[in-house]
Amino acid sequence: MAEANDVYESIWGAAGGDQVFGNHLAEADLQPVFEKAMECGLNLWDTAAVYGEGSSERILGNFIRNGNREEVIISTKFTPQIASDSPEAMQEMLDGSKARLHTDVMDIYWIHNPMDVERWTPKLIHPAKSGQIKKIGVSNHNLSEIKRVNEILAAEGLKISAVQNHFSLLHRSSERAGILDYCKENGITFFAYMVLEQGALTGRYNEAHPFPAGTGRGDAYNPHLKELSALIGELSVIGTRFNASPAQVATAWAISKGTLPIIGVTKVKQVEEAAQAAQITLTEEEICRLEKLGDETGVHTLREWEKEML
Repeated sequence: MAEANDVYESIWGAAGGDQVFGNHLAEADLQPVFEKAMECGLNLWDTAAVYGEGSSERILGNFIRNGNREEVIISTKFTPQIASDSPEAMQEMLDGSKARLHTDVMDIYWIHNPMDVERWTPKLIHPAKSGQIKKIGVSNHNLSEIKRVNEILAAEGLKISAVQNHFSLLHRSSERAGILDYCKENGITFFAYMVLEQGALTGRYNEAHPFPAGTGRGDAYNPHLKELSALIGELSVIGTRFNASPAQVATAWAISKGTLPIIGVTKVKQVEEAAQAAQITLTEEEICRLEKLGDETGVHTLREWEKEML
């Protein structure tokens, strides 16, 4: 298995759709992004069968097919909400992902949501033992669900290797619930998604320049742009010490917490900035100041597909 950057992994979850993630990009748009990320050593790509109804996997698969499969770490997901009624629903979805991604083995395979832990966790056992899955992950699971998944897997000599939850300066419920500590204690990698809150922590948007109206991002963040101004201002101030953007500092904060940030890169410049963020080391005082300002915003960014971890 290829190894990702030790302190930071570039992860791609493209084709989420305009209403949720604000992007609608074609393969030609993303090809230079993929190439630049690989050049920078950011070689872990996160996707799912549900993203763009398979288009995200398909585009990524075309890039992989034209390169060296061993240099790429592929992370994709089983989403219970779109599973068929077949007893082999997970295998069917996995087979579809393998076909779109042009690979027989997934480096990380996730259960996307804890719709039914008792039902779906055992379905991972055969793909894992038969070599179709190298590592098992769970996403959007709370601590009790994570522990239960590990109990079920342990009975078969397997374990969770990765957890992927929403985690940012505005949403630290996985930390407060003890999930980060559990992951550290058990050698589980914590992948932090929405670290930049879909652009709200990049400094690009403010009261004068809000998100596009009528979008999921606009509905979620536009009412709170005033409350976010002090936090974004501090991200900018800290960034001057490193010649870094607010987005890079927010990413560096997530790294400082022992997580691997998931960054939805759609431009070459974003790839370069993501790679540079790995070189930023924040002081304890800066970390505490950012977290205090994050808490003081009073903004809660739980989205429609999520639940509180507490």
